[in-house]
Amino acid sequence: MKATDYIVKYLISKNVSDVFGYPGGMVTHLMESLSQHQDEIKAHLCYNEQGAAFEACGYAQTSGNIGVAYATSGPGATNLITGICDAYFDSIPTLFITGQVNTFESKTGYQIRQRGFQETDIISMVSSVTKYAHYVSSVEDLVESLDKAYEIAMDGRKGPVLLDIPMNIQRGEIPDSLVMNHLCPDNCTVDSSTENTSVDFLLPYLMEAKRPVVLLGAGVKQAGITNLASEFIAKTGYPAVTSMTGFDILSDMPNNYGFIGAYGDRAANFVVAKADLVLTIGARLDIRQAGAVRENFAPTAKIIRVDIDDNELTYKIRDNEIDVNMDARVLLNKLSELDIPKVDSSWISVCDTIREKLSGLDDRLPNIIMRKLSESIPENTVIATDVGQNQVWVAQSFKLKKGQQVLFSGGHGAMGYSLPAAIGAHFGTNNPAVSINGDGGIQMNIQELEFIHREKLPVTVVVFNNSSLGMIRHFQEMYFNGNYAQTLTGSGYSNPHFDRIASAYDMKYICANSANDYDLSEVEVSIKERIPTLVEVVIDEYTYVSPKLRYGEPNQDQEPLLDRDLYKELMEL
Repeated sequence: MKATDYIVKYLISKNVSDVFGYPGGMVTHLMESLSQHQDEIKAHLCYNEQGAAFEACGYAQTSGNIGVAYATSGPGATNLITGICDAYFDSIPTLFITGQVNTFESKTGYQIRQRGFQETDIISMVSSVTKYAHYVSSVEDLVESLDKAYEIAMDGRKGPVLLDIPMNIQRGEIPDSLVMNHLCPDNCTVDSSTENTSVDFLLPYLMEAKRPVVLLGAGVKQAGITNLASEFIAKTGYPAVTSMTGFDILSDMPNNYGFIGAYGDRAANFVVAKADLVLTIGARLDIRQAGAVRENFAPTAKIIRVDIDDNELTYKIRDNEIDVNMDARVLLNKLSELDIPKVDSSWISVCDTIREKLSGLDDRLPNIIMRKLSESIPENTVIATDVGQNQVWVAQSFKLKKGQQVLFSGGHGAMGYSLPAAIGAHFGTNNPAVSINGDGGIQMNIQELEFIHREKLPVTVVVFNNSSLGMIRHFQEMYFNGNYAQTLTGSGYSNPHFDRIASAYDMKYICANSANDYDLSEVEVSIKERIPTLVEVVIDEYTYVSPKLRYGEPNQDQEPLLDRDLYKELMEL
């Protein structure tokens, strides 16, 4: 069997239905093989390899399967790197296949920069942001490394892998014996090393706690165990908070107090500050979550941290925290077997009082519009956010409905993620998708609008247009005396006419602004009728994310600062 035919058959055996990429000389054999199996697997042309990488991420985040993107050597491969980083930091299982020059054209053995045209050592570039990156040296090596790459991507803490395959290896023939031994639709080996580990040692801490809190991170979503987390919260009655990227885990459960961190809900940050036990599951507790001064986080609480990646547990909040290196699914199943008492109602009363006292305090126009937008988005729609103020407004104000999920570029924070991720998410679910952007981020991968047009995808693209790079403009206001260099119209930044952009890509155009009271009623119609649509929301350029934490301050003391009497009252509850 031809090597690239083998790759395609292998992906089909793993139930991969869609792959994303861009043509190039060093992947023509792979493209040809994909074209021969269009009834089983679809290869989608994107318009920049970065778009392909994010599309693979969106597919993986929603399907639960591995996402796949391919690119040619040199600039094609290097254009994938931003998406590879995104997959690495957000633990997204993805396989990246890069073409490479023929082995007989390689610079190996020569002290030169390049021998073959577009020859680039992509392995060295991505080795620190992949779980596995391998140069394939023979057809026999391809068979073994493809198996290995898939297993590594899907096992434990998931993430990206990359295979760099020379062109002559791609067109090589794989012996029948290897095909028979390896090409079979089995599942990857899953690490079950923690399944027999007892969690009984946690019970005394859970029994003694008077003010416990559960903090759920995006790892809970990635593991596909939001139902187990919800069941644990319901059983114990514990107050729950989330990371920003996990804000959709618990939806409208009554004891969900919001997401924590620098841009988090004030109530969530106060609840954590007053807890005597914080049980974190699948949350990294990085600076955005826990604050720059780590001892300020939950200062009076015993901290129990659960993570599948023991390396994450080396970045401690404090020395006496209890670290549990375990798959969250195993942990929650084992906790469900323990006789954990219901939380005391007096603690819930304190949490409810905090939420009531702070309710609506930080509502601004963009938050109100975001809430209206969420009301216009039907059930079972995937929402992908970009990076910037729009992302925080989604986490703060989006009201979720049944079957909806929200995708973020969390750790890498890549502008330009939302549009291609929404495309990939559609193929991962076959449901409509909504891409929410700022006017800056949408221009990073705006070329992917042609993908939507070409395949008539049910993707709605929303652009919050404040004619500025709002997050950085706010930063400049706080720290640089309002010197809005390169972030504001007239200071080196500008926008296209989005109505003309919609026309150019043959998309329906909706404009919501103050003149029509931000009427978004047409959005629901477009999504239900699966019409490709661009929605422009025109707002004032001086927009803010509120609340916002000043660097070094405790999470619960966000700006604009609370009245000091109210702050003291809440801290003394």
